[in-house]
Amino acid sequence: MPAATLTARSLIAAPAHARAIGSVGGRRAFAFKEVGKRFGDKIVLDGISLDVRAGQFLAVIGKSGCGKSTLLRLLAGLDRPSSGSVTLSDEEGHSRTRFMFQEPRLLPWTSVVKNVEIGLTGIAGGTEARQRALAMLDEVGLADRAGEWPSVLSGGQKQRVALARALVGQPQILALDEPLGALDALTRIEMQQLLERIWLDQKFTAVLVTHDVGEAVALADRVVVISAGKIAFDLDVAVARPRRHGSAELARIEGAILDQLFGRV
Repeated sequence: MPAATLTARSLIAAPAHARAIGSVGGRRAFAFKEVGKRFGDKIVLDGISLDVRAGQFLAVIGKSGCGKSTLLRLLAGLDRPSSGSVTLSDEEGHSRTRFMFQEPRLLPWTSVVKNVEIGLTGIAGGTEARQRALAMLDEVGLADRAGEWPSVLSGGQKQRVALARALVGQPQILALDEPLGALDALTRIEMQQLLERIWLDQKFTAVLVTHDVGEAVALADRVVVISAGKIAFDLDVAVARPRRHGSAELARIEGAILDQLFGRV
């Protein structure tokens, strides 16, 4: 284990009563082994090794261009590594991984419920798909908007629909590429709380790419910092849930991550 990781874990050791909620047993969700990714002569990821437990909420942060979104695309099977390997424990592999983007990417010509049903393509159809889509819309608080067009929804509501679409098929892994980045501050906190509640209920493995360090420590069991294509920092956020935004405990962890990001360690 790199020295920086050891330092990080000792600096932010949680109280004995605190615990991260979500990791299931010791079962692995996925593993990156010495993964590299090049685009031409440009090295984007360089020897990434990462072992993630099933049910864990992992946040990946770093400066723009560090390779964090590329890592997410490799996990979701949207791209392939140039070297090394990505292993998923589920026999169905990438088919049980869903991706949520920064933009909702809803189809404007069909209803909200039909947009959610898209998440069941190849899984369920007809009455079953509609019932499952309606149930998921109820879960995100939009059951009463099922028959409306996406254009009449607010930005936060559109992202709720996108979340419902991503989760309606009950994925093993949910990959989130800055899905809350375009929302206003209050709506963003509401979406964080919604995402956490559903994650605790469904027990999927969540991998969130974000620029927001506060968001990372509020949601994640574990935070990984990527710098120049490598893992520079890897720490557990062993803080009991529910977590309070702005608490001294979370602020201390956020400060340790920012110190690492800006070279103040």
